[in-house]
Amino acid sequence: MNEYPLPTPHPANAHPARVYNVWLGGKDHYPVDQEAADLAARANPTIVPSVRANRAFLGRAVRHLATAGIRQFLDIGTGIPAAENTHEVAQQAAPESRVVYVDNDPIVLTHARALLVSGPEGQTDYVQADARDVDAILDAASRTLDLSRPVGLMLVAILQYIKDAEDPWDITRRLLDRLAPGSYLVLSHPAVDVTTPEVAESMRIYNERAASNASATPRTRKEVERFCEGLELLEPGVVTLTRWRPGPSDVPDDALPMWCAVARKG
Repeated sequence: MNEYPLPTPHPANAHPARVYNVWLGGKDHYPVDQEAADLAARANPTIVPSVRANRAFLGRAVRHLATAGIRQFLDIGTGIPAAENTHEVAQQAAPESRVVYVDNDPIVLTHARALLVSGPEGQTDYVQADARDVDAILDAASRTLDLSRPVGLMLVAILQYIKDAEDPWDITRRLLDRLAPGSYLVLSHPAVDVTTPEVAESMRIYNERAASNASATPRTRKEVERFCEGLELLEPGVVTLTRWRPGPSDVPDDALPMWCAVARKG
């Protein structure tokens, strides 16, 4: 389907989906993932609360889009299924919602097929592809989604795995170019300009144990804002996770080193 090497379940290298699973308290990972997750969290104690706050942001953003009338979602870099997946949140608000999940780890594919089951009125599908392979993703997604109608594009905690030299901003633009006006971009991204020393050290530890095509690059707020260029940035703009339209029970924590945003394509 694409020209990029897909990682295989091998205990020699940590993989983002499995490390993320450790931080969410899951059991679908290998010892090398557990080691990378534990060491990175030890270097930066905000990682685990950030991962959980990121999950909460995803839920709030999907609910907002569903309320705004979005009935199609393309979730790239979904990771191993956990509670409150995109289709669960969307279909609670609009049972007819359709969701396509994309990831490049075969272990995610196995779990996705078993657990990402749509309600009877909607539909879910899974695409195994690399986030860099825009055409393969959109061609496969179009089997389930009508790309002539608005789509919620979910790039939640995934763009950090695309190096500057691979131009993640251009990849994001090319994804959005093929989506209809009225589509939305939902993104979150590790911040290099929040608790900087801890973030840098935890990223170094993770990258030492990750496959070469799964190393991570945290970015500044200005760099994250570039992903939203040409779009209508929804209030409150690019903010830390707990600042994006928090609910009554959400506790603000600006020490969590991740930026997030939701923006609309005009």
